Amino acid sequence: MSAVDYRGQTTLVTGASAGIGVEFARALAERGSDLVLVARRRDRLETLAAELAGHGVRATAIPLDLGVPGAGRALAEEVGRRGLGVTGLVNNAGFGTFGPFHEADPDRLAAQVTLNAVNLVEISRAFVGRLREEGRGVLVNVASVAAYQPAPNLAVYAATKAFVLSFTEALWHESRGTGLRVLALSPGATETEFFDVLGNQGADGGFGRQSPRAVVDTALRVLDRRTPPPSVVSGRRNRVLSGGSRLLTRRRAVLVMGSVSGRGSR
Repeated sequence: MSAVDYRGQTTLVTGASAGIGVEFARALAERGSDLVLVARRRDRLETLAAELAGHGVRATAIPLDLGVPGAGRALAEEVGRRGLGVTGLVNNAGFGTFGPFHEADPDRLAAQVTLNAVNLVEISRAFVGRLREEGRGVLVNVASVAAYQPAPNLAVYAATKAFVLSFTEALWHESRGTGLRVLALSPGATETEFFDVLGNQGADGGFGRQSPRAVVDTALRVLDRRTPPPSVVSGRRNRVLSGGSRLLTRRRAVLVMGSVSGRGSR
C-alpha cells in the first residue's frame, strides 16, 4: 500500500463540531477530501463547512444527535437521501462521565453506551460495504488509552472504549485485501471539550494533554504506512502507559488506575 490519496474522496466525520473531529475535518480537507460533518450543533458545523470550502472541497453539514437510539440508521438514510457517496469514515463522536458508577444518572449512562458503542456499530455497518467496495478510503474509530485497562470512576466510558478497540481491530483483519484501511485510534488526555462534559478537569491524572491536531496527525501518519497496524496509541507517554498496563496483573492494573482516577476526584 502507498500513502492514502484523499483527492476525490468523501469522508464522513462524526463529532465534527469540536476537538478531534474538527481537526480530522481540517486535515482531510487539506488533503483534498470532501467532508460530511455530523454533530448536534448546526451553527458550528456550518461555520466549519464554510471554513473548509477555502480548501476547494465540498463540506456538507448534517446536524444530528448520535446519542439517541437509531441515530446511526437515521444518519445513513440522510446521507443516502442527499446522494453523498461516502468513501471514508471517522467515528469520533463520544463522551464520558466521571464518578462512582452507583451514583451515575442511568439515562446519562445509557446515552453514553448508545453513542460510544451502539451507534458506532450501526454507522460502521451502514457504510462499511461501500467503503470496502471503493477500497481507497479509511475507517477510523476513536477509542482511548482508557480502553487498555479498567478505569474506576470512568467505568462505563473505559468499557465502551475497550469495546471500540476490540471491534475495530477485528474489522481491520476482516478488511485486509480490500484496500480499505481500518484503524482504532487511542488518544490520551487531549485539549478538547471532553473534560468539560466529563465534569472533572483533573481526571487526566495530571499527565498533561496533547493537542487535537497532534492526535489526528498520528492517525493519518499511521494510515499512510505501507502496512498500517490495526490500532495506535497517540503520544509516546501514552504508549508507554498503555503498554505497561499489560505487564501488570489485572488486580494491580485496577488498583493503579483507581489511584490515578481517584487523584482526579479530589
